[in-house]
Amino acid sequence: MRRKWDAKTKARIVLAGLTGACVNDLCRAHDLRPGQYYKWRGHFLENSYRVFEKPPTEQSDAEMAAENEELKKLVGELTLELTSGKPVR
Repeated sequence: MRRKWDAKTKARIVLAGLTGACVNDLCRAHDLRPGQYYKWRGHFLENSYRVFEKPPTEQSDAEMAAENEELKKLVGELTLELTSGKPVR
């Protein structure tokens, strides 16, 4: 039967191994195969740089309102253009 490991548990196990705990003892304690541990460790190390990336900035309410108004204006112009057959711009 396969177990599902949550990300926090995986990270805790990998960090324990990286900070000096014996990998064989860790694997034995968690009923984990060493190959699986090393797979997790590789994935952890490959993606660890993402911790230092800036999260995407969220738009403020004022910015979203301004963008919304601009889009409404554009939709209105395009609707007039389609119904009249003449470019509005």
